[in-house]
Amino acid sequence: MFRPGAQRLRRLPLRRRAQTVSLGGEQLGEKSPLSPETQWKDRAETVIIGGGCVGVSLAYHLAKAGMKDVVLLEKSELTAGSTWHAAGLTTYFHPGINLKKIHYDSIKLYEKLEEETGQVVGFHQPGSIRIATTPVRVDEFKYQMTRTGWHATEQYIIEPEKIQEMFPLLNMSKVLAGLYNPGDGHIDPYSLTMALAAGARKYGAFLKYPAPVTSLKPRSDGTWEVETPQGSMRANRIVNAAGFWAREVGKMIGLEHALIPVQHQYVVTSTIPEVKALKRELPVLRDLEGSYYLRQERDGLLFGPYESQEKMKLQDSWVTNGVPPGFGKELFESDFDRIMEHVEAAMEMVPVLKKADIINIVNGPITYSPDILPMVGPHQGVRNYWVAIGFGYGIIHAGGVGKYLSDWILHGEPPFDLIELDPNRYGKWTTTQYTEAKARESYGFNNIVSFPKEERFAGRPTERVGGLYSTLESKCSMGFHAGWEQPHWFYKPGQDTQYKPSFRRTNWFEPVGSEYKQVMQRVGVIDLSPFGKFNIKGQDSVKLLDYVFANVIPKVGFTNISHMLTPKGRVYAELTVSHQSPGEFLLITGSGSELHDLRWIEEEAIKGRYDVEIRNITDELGVLGIAGPHARKVLQKLTSEDLSDDVFKFLQTKSLNVSNIPVTATRISYTGELGWELYHRQEDSSALYDAIMSAGQEEGIDNFGTYAMNALRLEKAFRAWGSEMNCDTNPLEAGLEYFVKLNKPADFIGKQALKQIKAKGLKRRLVCLTLATDDVDPEGNESIWYDGKVVGNTTSGSYSYSIQKSLAFAYVPVELSKVGQQVEVELLGKNYPAVVIQEPLVLTEPARNRLQKKGGK
Repeated sequence: MFRPGAQRLRRLPLRRRAQTVSLGGEQLGEKSPLSPETQWKDRAETVIIGGGCVGVSLAYHLAKAGMKDVVLLEKSELTAGSTWHAAGLTTYFHPGINLKKIHYDSIKLYEKLEEETGQVVGFHQPGSIRIATTPVRVDEFKYQMTRTGWHATEQYIIEPEKIQEMFPLLNMSKVLAGLYNPGDGHIDPYSLTMALAAGARKYGAFLKYPAPVTSLKPRSDGTWEVETPQGSMRANRIVNAAGFWAREVGKMIGLEHALIPVQHQYVVTSTIPEVKALKRELPVLRDLEGSYYLRQERDGLLFGPYESQEKMKLQDSWVTNGVPPGFGKELFESDFDRIMEHVEAAMEMVPVLKKADIINIVNGPITYSPDILPMVGPHQGVRNYWVAIGFGYGIIHAGGVGKYLSDWILHGEPPFDLIELDPNRYGKWTTTQYTEAKARESYGFNNIVSFPKEERFAGRPTERVGGLYSTLESKCSMGFHAGWEQPHWFYKPGQDTQYKPSFRRTNWFEPVGSEYKQVMQRVGVIDLSPFGKFNIKGQDSVKLLDYVFANVIPKVGFTNISHMLTPKGRVYAELTVSHQSPGEFLLITGSGSELHDLRWIEEEAIKGRYDVEIRNITDELGVLGIAGPHARKVLQKLTSEDLSDDVFKFLQTKSLNVSNIPVTATRISYTGELGWELYHRQEDSSALYDAIMSAGQEEGIDNFGTYAMNALRLEKAFRAWGSEMNCDTNPLEAGLEYFVKLNKPADFIGKQALKQIKAKGLKRRLVCLTLATDDVDPEGNESIWYDGKVVGNTTSGSYSYSIQKSLAFAYVPVELSKVGQQVEVELLGKNYPAVVIQEPLVLTEPARNRLQKKGGK
């Protein structure tokens, strides 16, 4: 805790004075003008645990939307924890496409909250400027600008002259450009929370404090018994919004949330004459190379640095021993030496700081998840338990997340896709050691350049090491997928190795081209072990799957691609469904959506009272993919099973032995070429791989990775969940009509909504584009231009090694979706001509076979 009489700052003219700090007009620690409830309730629809800005925002939104019996329980007083000492920054900017919506919703709420509730919120909106002092940072700004044109948020790249006009106290010697967001600023966290609390009460929510939760007991009917010293309460659902106490709340029900408190410091100065003389408030400044934010605080300045991962401090004792009892509105001892290099960078960029007095250094805990993003939504494996935790930036997220969660709770599906915030992205592989390593990395990399295809290496590999990791790690650049290591691309002797980030084509470009040719001309092997894998069986298994999937249930021995839709007809998930024996199924999904999909299926099984057994067998099974024109020839050497086209048809699945190793073989490949996926015991992976590679020597067999697979699937016009389809899209606009059987008897989830969507007609469609670029390729989420306006966005992209042009999927208005239509794709600040093509660019192997049999070309 910061104490009077701390040592004078060495070697610097900065001087400390008083011990008080004000943010937006409220004194830190000032008592709430709103008195807590004195009564008690025995029943609640929703109990929110935690009275910080996030929990109070959710109470406000649920009550305002009409939910009765919304109860918020706070252990001490509102804003205790991380909220009260936050710097209160608000920005429209975020590199995540849909997280921009969260930021947007927050700011739009804060703009009208004072008028709605009568409570002052202390909201300042002078705008903000992110400073580029290196050419690569300018590229990053251009990269971000390509992703903003189809959003409601305003964002511009501005020249140094404009920056100096807006921030005249800046040393411009190194400034190359700025990324400017009008409407950004800062808000008083205390006043914001009190205004949200006033609104929540106005609409009927019950806010009770002090009321620490001492026990959470799940009941057989899915409700919860919530116990406090004041009494117990029955709740239909609980929401953990407990900030840095979230781990303690989770432990009450046996969950270990991947969270850790970080010590974050910021400095507040006294009045600076040059600041006081300004006629308008300075925009918030973010010096990215100096790794700090800086804003005006009354007539002084406030700046907060993000130290390197070597210097920053985790409060890891809280993870092992728990948060100290009674800790609430306390701070840690300040450590100025830890932030000295950032102070010096700030003084160089804003020279008036050199003669400023410091009136306070605030050092308080904020909670980090491994990837710096919060966890928001329902938790897999525990009924009616939701979380809104891990907010490193709780002030800007609070308003939007409250609305997002409220909509999800009330309507049974998320209002838009935010799988990057799904609490189920972490699993049993997420150890405390991993969380600590990643939180340290994430904090230290807070302002690092964010590249496409970004890899971060702290905490890797995890305990989730596949059977081929030791065999392949020295041969390839590995990517991180839900705890697994999976080859992205392989290098040959003499080639550049390892991960080399860039906004342009980099060292993986040529090797990926070789892997592409390997699969198209010979045969390649890929490790697909990170797939999520579920076994479902029981007397109601067919009924359950017929209800949750829009496709028909495949016959025994066959596989199909099926989609789970939301009640509003959006694409919640895509899986392959294999009917292995009567009533027993193997379901496969992508690595990033393993528990996301499992939670949905489990919830529907419980709600519908289906008699089924659902097992997550992801860690038990390894998966090898083999693909290319010689795939059959290689595999046939290792099995007595007839693999001929007439006997082992496309989308068939069979149990067989490959080199005496039992596998479930499915004739399917995401490359679109002749291929199989071989599911086997994880411990057999190495032996199976060695047998296949040995058998394929004559055919020139070799490895390929996920980058090549992505190029291959785009040429075949295969959609990917999370890119071409998700909770923002319906299957009709995504071109998935073939997989959606509106005429099947079962009234599957989303069927009625989809019929209405079809009747009304589509406003946009997914199309395939080719474009001639120079040294850059589309990644997804770039703006599509037509006639001088942004009309849509790409969803994913790659280089096509077959036509030597870039290739992308994109959503455009229906009237611009015809083959031959010309549009433009924005890449790194330049618009490239693009044309809508007939898809697929390259026919799949089964399609080519059918044409050949018919005598076609």
